Amino acid sequence: MERITEAFAWPVRDPEWVVKLVIIGLISLIPVIGTMNGIGWMLTSLDRLRSGEERLAPANFAYIGRGARVFLVELVYALAFVAVGLLFYLPGLLIAIHQGRGSGDPGLIAVAILLNLAAFGIVTLGSLALTFMLPSVILATDAGGIGAGLRVGDILRRSRANLTNTLIAGLMLIAASFVGSLGAIACGVGVIFTAAFALAMQAWIIRSFEIGSNNPQAG
Repeated sequence: MERITEAFAWPVRDPEWVVKLVIIGLISLIPVIGTMNGIGWMLTSLDRLRSGEERLAPANFAYIGRGARVFLVELVYALAFVAVGLLFYLPGLLIAIHQGRGSGDPGLIAVAILLNLAAFGIVTLGSLALTFMLPSVILATDAGGIGAGLRVGDILRRSRANLTNTLIAGLMLIAASFVGSLGAIACGVGVIFTAAFALAMQAWIIRSFEIGSNNPQAG
């Protein structure tokens, strides 16, 4: 992956980076719409990287439509993992409630605990898997629409084409997510800035993944 660690540095090369990040961060506070706009802004910043211009996209409300498709696809994947988790969690919950009304059967209680652990594990692993598939999902959805983003076979093939590429991109996306949460950890207001900075990082990470996936020898 070409200069992947530059994801941390490239946003500040834009002379207006502070203003842009603050504006996008404030817009992102709007439920759902703000998130869609932030994703669209990230994709437009990605376009600039493709053209060789290392400057962030203008900060405004112009990106909701473009971001909506990616938002919906990510939501479908997340709900799918949650639904599978519920298949284990709900029976475990029902068993636990039933056993709590009497003396309780140790065997059934153990089954309930195992089912709950399985549900937690499925959701956790699903979330992690989605993180590593995310560059492929985003690129497919932005290029081909919601249908392309939901073609799991195509997504998996692209993700497996260069496993090193996918692994590094996923780890960097986790790092970007951590950066995005730093504002909330340090002080609540700071999340306005760090959340937008994380989106800018995502643009560079996805561009690096795109370069690597177009060149199987890159890594």
